[in-house]
Amino acid sequence: MSAPGAAMPAWLVPGWLRLGGGAKVMRALAMASMGLATWMAATGAAAQNLESALAPGPVIAGHVEAENDCAKCHVRFDRAGQDRQCMACHKDVGQDRREGTGLHGKGGPSKTQVCRSCHTDHRGRSAKIAAFDHKSFDHKQTDYLLKGKHVGPECKACHAADKKFRQAPHDCLACHAKDDKHKGTLGKACADCHVEQGWKETRFDHSKTRYPLTGKHIDVKCDACHKTAVYNEAPSTCIGCHRKEDKHKARYGEKCETCHNTTNWKTILFRHDVDTKYVLRGKHRETKCDSCHTGHVYRDKLSTDCISCHRKDDKHKGTLGTECAACHTEKVWTEIAKFDHDRSSFPLRGGHIKPACKDCHTSPLYKETPSDCLACHRKDDKHEGTLGRACADCHSDTNWKATRFDHARTRFGLAGGHAVPPLKCDACHRTLKSYRPMALECISCHRKDDKHEAQLGLRCESCHNERSWRSTRFDHARARFALAGAHIKVECKACHASPRFRDAARDCIGCHRKDDKHKASFGDKCESCHNVRDWRLWTFDHERRAEYALQDSHAKLACHTCHTRPAPAGKAAAPLGRDCLSCHRRDDVHDGAFGARCDQCHNATRWKNVSNRPRQAAHPAPPAASAAPSARKGSPP
Repeated sequence: MSAPGAAMPAWLVPGWLRLGGGAKVMRALAMASMGLATWMAATGAAAQNLESALAPGPVIAGHVEAENDCAKCHVRFDRAGQDRQCMACHKDVGQDRREGTGLHGKGGPSKTQVCRSCHTDHRGRSAKIAAFDHKSFDHKQTDYLLKGKHVGPECKACHAADKKFRQAPHDCLACHAKDDKHKGTLGKACADCHVEQGWKETRFDHSKTRYPLTGKHIDVKCDACHKTAVYNEAPSTCIGCHRKEDKHKARYGEKCETCHNTTNWKTILFRHDVDTKYVLRGKHRETKCDSCHTGHVYRDKLSTDCISCHRKDDKHKGTLGTECAACHTEKVWTEIAKFDHDRSSFPLRGGHIKPACKDCHTSPLYKETPSDCLACHRKDDKHEGTLGRACADCHSDTNWKATRFDHARTRFGLAGGHAVPPLKCDACHRTLKSYRPMALECISCHRKDDKHEAQLGLRCESCHNERSWRSTRFDHARARFALAGAHIKVECKACHASPRFRDAARDCIGCHRKDDKHKASFGDKCESCHNVRDWRLWTFDHERRAEYALQDSHAKLACHTCHTRPAPAGKAAAPLGRDCLSCHRRDDVHDGAFGARCDQCHNATRWKNVSNRPRQAAHPAPPAASAAPSARKGSPP
């Protein structure tokens, strides 16, 4: 409760205080409250119930839950504490106070006065402690200043009855959605164009849009371009508004701004020399656009070669290509520039310089003039066309009869015996017509010298050379059988019984059958044990390469002791059993009575050494049927 003398605006003073007599009542209540507070502090636990009993009246309906708990709103001996309690519950008001926003924090008495100055409770359940005078309320103290047409309407036009005043929306569309003829296409920022003085009174800066207005566009009315209220649908291309003025009938596309501007539509700004890759010179500068641009300028790209426009003037009928500028100029088409024959595919040299053009070019189709020698010199070709048309390989344009020829440039360069002493051409080329085709492989001339009877193919140079046919070289490492060890020192004829070298066998047994002391017991894979260094040096790791590791007495035995039969074809050895009886059946004095597991009693060190021998019983028990299974499981006698 505040002192009645505190300054308050008229719209904030409660009605019961404005009726008079408020000062006396307030002083009486203040004195009673001070006395009551002193007594409550002295009485301790019973003070709270007494406070409730001495309350000045019922609280409003919204504070009913705190009516019996005074501490929720009041702080003993701390009046400023009451405001903190208020804002602890009314957090939105507290936030306004802290941030300086809204009615309670922006300005005016509401920012500095205590809460109870305006909102006094204990006046009954139906009391309206937040009521104020709507007519005298100053809207400047809120976050939304009323301007123009917003000043006149009543509060309820914007503030709904079922919501707090602070919950009224600030955006234009919240109230003016029905007035939005743009149907939301321009967004919610209505204030960018409209003002509070009148909804129909607009302001808009077109330069901030994607289409700034320049030149003649500035003076045009909005509805000249914006045919509907949906302004975003207005075209942004020139042709969208000026299609009827397009004399090109859309042949030059829709980029009107390439040539026209907004200052004057008839003024053409296009610069052909700068804006394109084709500079206009001579007669081209005087020609109208439509003379060359007959189609759609963007879709139908014009070729920049002369022939595209001057095909009817081409007497060469396209035979000289599209480089017309090599002879003609833009000043006059019929004016022929000097032609440099050296820039053509046939530079003139020697005897070709003096003849007149017409001696070779018999028609305007210059490209039809042949450039090969035979076209003019066929009567001089004694080879009768066998060497082709590349006469310049031997003849020159200075003198046809003076010849030169470098055999090294051919597919068959002369070397060794072919060159020293130099063979005459007719040694290989019998006549002037037999220079080509000519066989290049050795066998074509040396077939009579081939003692291998063509078994080694046609690549004689793999072994023979041009210096001497009988002097040979051969890298056996490149053959199917590389030589190593003792094989290197052996003469060729030791393995190759005849010049038909490929008849020689490649497997060991082919040459070493007489050295096979095993009599084929271990097959024909001699290299499994022997090597090329020395036939007598052999090795075989029985533990790693066989399935039966040799131990003790077995390791000392010779191979043929166990391997007695010849190996089957493709096998390294005849198959042997892995059990003891496979080799020791003749040593089995038990005649198989104890099965094939001899190793349960005997060992590989000495056959006669027997282990697991059972003790002799003092009184042998008579045989029984139930004893038979245990006898098989136990150790033999």
